[in-house]
Amino acid sequence: MALEAYAEDTPPPRPQRQRLTMVPVATVQLAHRIDEVATTWAALEAAQIESPGQSAAFTRTWVNAFGIAEDDQFYLTAAFDGEPVALLPLWRRRVKGVRLLSWFPGPHVGCNAPLVDAARLATLGSVERAALWSAMLERLEGADLIYLKSVPQLFIEGVDIFAELGQSIEAETLYRGQFASWDDANTTQRSKSRRKHDRQQGERLEALGQVGFEEVRGGPEALPILDVMFRQRAARFVAMGVPDPFAEPGVRAFYDATLSPAVEIDVRLHVLRLNGEIVAVRYNIAHGERLFCLISSMSDDATIQTGSPGKQCLLRVMQTVFDAGYRVFDMGAGFTDEKRHWCNLKLPVRQHYVPLTTLGTAAAKGHLGWQVLRQKLKANKAVMGVVKAVRGRMLRSSIPAQADD
Repeated sequence: MALEAYAEDTPPPRPQRQRLTMVPVATVQLAHRIDEVATTWAALEAAQIESPGQSAAFTRTWVNAFGIAEDDQFYLTAAFDGEPVALLPLWRRRVKGVRLLSWFPGPHVGCNAPLVDAARLATLGSVERAALWSAMLERLEGADLIYLKSVPQLFIEGVDIFAELGQSIEAETLYRGQFASWDDANTTQRSKSRRKHDRQQGERLEALGQVGFEEVRGGPEALPILDVMFRQRAARFVAMGVPDPFAEPGVRAFYDATLSPAVEIDVRLHVLRLNGEIVAVRYNIAHGERLFCLISSMSDDATIQTGSPGKQCLLRVMQTVFDAGYRVFDMGAGFTDEKRHWCNLKLPVRQHYVPLTTLGTAAAKGHLGWQVLRQKLKANKAVMGVVKAVRGRMLRSSIPAQADD
């Protein structure tokens, strides 16, 4: 998997100045089997997670779907006086000749981060947190570079708890909606003109036939929904001129596995139908009061798109999830029109680099430079238009022609 990232041309944040206290001694352990860190993981996950990638069930399912060898699984844990304070799950792969340690799900989640006791980290000073990460990471061998993609900039009691984790550069923005109820979301996010626009789109869709909306919680009946969702996404990626990240071997096996009750991942599929046919889907994972949207899709039928099925599906999601007890709906990183409409929380995410060898240092420097260049290219609409057009033609030409039924 390529080192995919987006970054703004901004320097790394200045280290925080905090009162120096006595550096606590951390007990650090390295394991290569997830079962060996199950107790620590459960203790830290019992609080609040920022990403499905911080879920033990999610990671276990990913490892099984991809058949990852134990030697390439790295689980670093740290504890103070027997109390777990941090867990860092990493997957070792070789990317363009570099032995890379990175998150298991990569770009398949909106953000990712070490699983930590955030309140405890916030009580430490900058030097103490740096010492903690150093004590953990010095245990790692057999890799050139640690690359931690899309780590949220989390402030706890005014403290940026991940600021000392290697070298970092600000990248995308993570978008979330946080509301006490649907009425709260509706009042906060929808103006009179927005409500009118949504109503007009709904009327256009309803003019095409009977509209239905449902939530499906996994099981065998959910597999055909995934089939439709991935077909819709694949068509969308071709139209956008970008590679399909779900085409990688093992990815579909993972998503299929998440639908099984045995893996204990709380999947919620929100499905919009027109005359019984699926026209939009949102794949979400629930954890406590948070709902994380990993994938969304909609029909590419031009007639159906006049009713904006994707936006109509999201409207119904917003109308139901907050009254069902959720308080945060995470819509992932990267700006879209629907996120502008619905999200009242914007959280910067950063890419973190920790070189372990001379080769890793060179790779990190090169990747940082590429991110800066890529961000400049993205800011140039004319250049990006040409890039997307070329990509689209290349992708379409690589798809074999379908035989007539």
